[in-house]
Amino acid sequence: MSSSPSCWPARTARSTSSPQDVVWIAELAAAGWVHPLDQDVSAGLRRSFFPGVVEACTYRGRLVALPWYVDAGGLYYRTDLMSALGRKPPTDWHELADTAAEMQHRRVPMGYLWQAKQAEILLCDLVEFIASNRGRIIDPSGAVRVDSPACVEAVQFMRDLVHRYKVSPSEVFSWDEEPSRRPFTAGRVGMMRHWSYVYGVSQNPDQSKVVGKVDVAPLPSFPGGTSSSCLGGYQLGVAAGSRNKEGAMDFLHWLAGTEAQLAFALDFGNAPSRVSVYDEKKLAKGQPAMVKLKEAFGNGVPRPVTPHYSRVSLALQSAVSRALVYGDVRGTLRSARRDLEAIV
Repeated sequence: MSSSPSCWPARTARSTSSPQDVVWIAELAAAGWVHPLDQDVSAGLRRSFFPGVVEACTYRGRLVALPWYVDAGGLYYRTDLMSALGRKPPTDWHELADTAAEMQHRRVPMGYLWQAKQAEILLCDLVEFIASNRGRIIDPSGAVRVDSPACVEAVQFMRDLVHRYKVSPSEVFSWDEEPSRRPFTAGRVGMMRHWSYVYGVSQNPDQSKVVGKVDVAPLPSFPGGTSSSCLGGYQLGVAAGSRNKEGAMDFLHWLAGTEAQLAFALDFGNAPSRVSVYDEKKLAKGQPAMVKLKEAFGNGVPRPVTPHYSRVSLALQSAVSRALVYGDVRGTLRSARRDLEAIV
């Protein structure tokens, strides 16, 4: 893609537009710092993006950001080990525990890795487990549901992966992305939850001992639930004080368009938020891992959409970390609900 401004819409020179981390959107909207986009983005255009990203770009029923590029968690697995066991990638969390145990017993030191360090990554993994059990930390009405039966069951299962099923080492409680990635690409792990960048790393012989032996699938779910992947990425907004909102919207529509999203995907590895781009032959050739993750992106769910996200995240990190390490999941989440209600 050309970096020359000549390929940009003509009216962008004095516009004010900016990418936003997906968790900033509600805070910026609540502060009145962004221009609502409802009148500028048709219902048909909204349907062209992954639904979870549109949800993340919506605050109190109003679209306040335009989807740009996404990231999401996926289930990485060793194809050679899965084949040797005569299994397929698990679609149920309890099936994953069984598969991981068999891999660990017969083939590798660790069955399943994920990330539970008391940091933002813990919230990402938490959202995936809870959403795949039809739960919500904060529901669309703003009510805190973190101690609901679905949430308690999900967090208990997270703890059980280490203490009951023993397919995840206790080190996951202090691991974020890279400490959990390295054992997998070193060939010591059967399956792992991770972000989209790991596929490329796994195919790089300078960083991986499992080149050609890795694939990625949607994360499992609990019975009755659906696969859910926590959304990351950056979305586009227009400053409320912009003196050229029309020009800014031209620029946003261009950035979010099929041609630009394909170019950013091929040149910079930014996964498109527009569903149709994943059918482009150029993407399949240049970024095959993105195409493999299309279903994960389609199953994407946002973290709690609240203008108080930073405080919510810190409170949840502390509470869930305690529940995972020390137990008393139900009591800890009940206390966390009271803390979150005081925040939101």
